[in-house]
Amino acid sequence: MHEITLMQGLMLAGVAFIFGIDFWLEALFLFRPIIVCTITGAILGDLQIGLITGGLTELAFAGLTPAGGVQPPNPILAGIMTTVIAHSAGVDPKTAIGLGLPFSLLMQYIILFYYSAFSMFMPKVERYVSENNTAGLGRMSLLMTLIVACTYALVVFLCAYSAQGAMQALVKSMPAWLSHGFEVAGGILPAVGFGLLLRVMLKMQYVPYLLAGFLFVCYVQIQNLLPVAVMGAAFALFVYFNSKPESAPAAATEAPKEDYSNGI
Repeated sequence: MHEITLMQGLMLAGVAFIFGIDFWLEALFLFRPIIVCTITGAILGDLQIGLITGGLTELAFAGLTPAGGVQPPNPILAGIMTTVIAHSAGVDPKTAIGLGLPFSLLMQYIILFYYSAFSMFMPKVERYVSENNTAGLGRMSLLMTLIVACTYALVVFLCAYSAQGAMQALVKSMPAWLSHGFEVAGGILPAVGFGLLLRVMLKMQYVPYLLAGFLFVCYVQIQNLLPVAVMGAAFALFVYFNSKPESAPAAATEAPKEDYSNGI
């Protein structure tokens, strides 16, 4: 087990502040778990565990995307807390995914609360719109964004730094069967997330590539996934250069020319 220092806790709160703004605005997609976990691992001085938890958590959240008022479990808290738990409590990354989900659900409900609570700002926003007050609209937007970002920073600091002792005690007190259950659940979640993504994106013409990649990974001894990535890039280039261009729309029928030979 590793202790998280005060400086590391403050740094995690700082990056959570930035991730919270990005998630609220959906600007650069820095909030994706593979980025969140990697940066968290770098802050904790354990980049390897950050990359491992990032890959697993990204797969688990691959098919979960916010749409309007519908909010899936929060990917920022899932990424940060999965890495923090794996690092500080010394558990397997798959077990850490299961233990990190309650923090993800906590932030999900906080964001949903803000969606309702921010309705109190709407009368003022409508007044600014009617007055064409763009400066006022900018201030209101900035205020709501800062409230959300500060909440991310506070929740991450409390969960990652202040509650680390209780979290480590909880992991120590868990019986073996419960710990194994979290490990099994964490191992299934990436497959479920990827399955949700395939349910939306998979097309029949791409099934052969999926089967080829599956067979390659299962029956060829490889040390890492780089050959799979290269093979995927080769398939993508093959499809791109051999796909038929879309047929151009039929040219509009030219209007018949008027005959002025006999005068008007």
